[in-house]
Amino acid sequence: MREMISQKVAAIKPSGIRKFFDIVSEMKDAISLGVGEPDFDTPWHIRDEGIYAFERGKTFYTSNAGLKELRIEISNYLKRHQGLEYCPDNEILVTVGGSEAIDVGLRAVINPGDEVIIPQPSYVSYEPCAILAGAKPVIVNLKAENEFRLTPGELLNAVSDKTKVLILPYPNNPTGAIMEADDLERIARIIIEKDILVMSDEIYAALTYKNKHISIASVDGMQERTILINGFSKAYAMTGWRLGYACAPKEIIKQMTKIHQFAIMCAPTTSQYAAIEALKNGDSDVAAMCQSYNQRRRYLMNAFRQMGLECFEPYGAFYVFPCIKEFGMTSEEFATKFLQEEKVAVVPGTAFGECGEGYLRISYAYSLDNLKLAIERLEKFITRLRNNK
Repeated sequence: MREMISQKVAAIKPSGIRKFFDIVSEMKDAISLGVGEPDFDTPWHIRDEGIYAFERGKTFYTSNAGLKELRIEISNYLKRHQGLEYCPDNEILVTVGGSEAIDVGLRAVINPGDEVIIPQPSYVSYEPCAILAGAKPVIVNLKAENEFRLTPGELLNAVSDKTKVLILPYPNNPTGAIMEADDLERIARIIIEKDILVMSDEIYAALTYKNKHISIASVDGMQERTILINGFSKAYAMTGWRLGYACAPKEIIKQMTKIHQFAIMCAPTTSQYAAIEALKNGDSDVAAMCQSYNQRRRYLMNAFRQMGLECFEPYGAFYVFPCIKEFGMTSEEFATKFLQEEKVAVVPGTAFGECGEGYLRISYAYSLDNLKLAIERLEKFITRLRNNK
């Protein structure tokens, strides 16, 4: 019989995030700080719109690109928050989460042999999606001493005559790093000079704690070469609703919609009606959740300082990325031993790229009570490790 499995697919490693989540789900009294999912319920007024859509029988396909009213509200939202203008008719595509937008965005622009620059540590889907699109991933290893920001020098060193796309993952998962206006402007000059596209994953744009998020699409000359990715999962606590969107020049959106049309048809209809309400009336909900995340962030950073655990201070998303190099263990070994001995699940930094070795990703999208209990267990664990040196 012929070989049944695609060699390309078989060579892709499974997500390093899910491994620890699956273990902890069957472990009594365990605490999981591994999954990037808000612990808040979707706000009631948003849920009500989804329920009302069901009650009105709004359960049919929408247009491939998504409900026109939703695309108008996405356009309004980006103009209100980022000063960006996108045409609802041909520059916005509603997708099944941000992950689908990443996938179809890369497939729409990549030709075989093109290179995609991927700064790491970063979200686990970028590299597999680039490979599945037929591209060669070019990894840039971000550094803690640069606050995990992409520097112009690092970008220049990665660019070749085959470079087609730079993925810009800020605010960053797993580090919580952000890029500020000066950083983006320096990067933009290189992008324009080298004539490459940017895929800017801004799913955590609403969750920043230092300065308001700035999209690279707002830098002069960048909107026409940027695929902006965002969605509803993180900001509005709507992970299970599976809804995201992409904004880009109409030529790119046209091709993305074609792939989406054949693979998906349309995003979930009831989720789209709920999302309209989220964009119209959800700003105060996002602000309240962001304030709570910031409280948790500051609690964790203070706790790390008190226990002498080195950690870069994050200003975006809802993750911390503490350094555990002092213990002489790999990230996988540390996370496994911590789970076995203290029943707390965190994610090894290597799940987000090889340069994540020596770090852990801890999500603070969990209650303060759970975080306090987990920190107590972490302090006991590292004290034991230090005493046994």
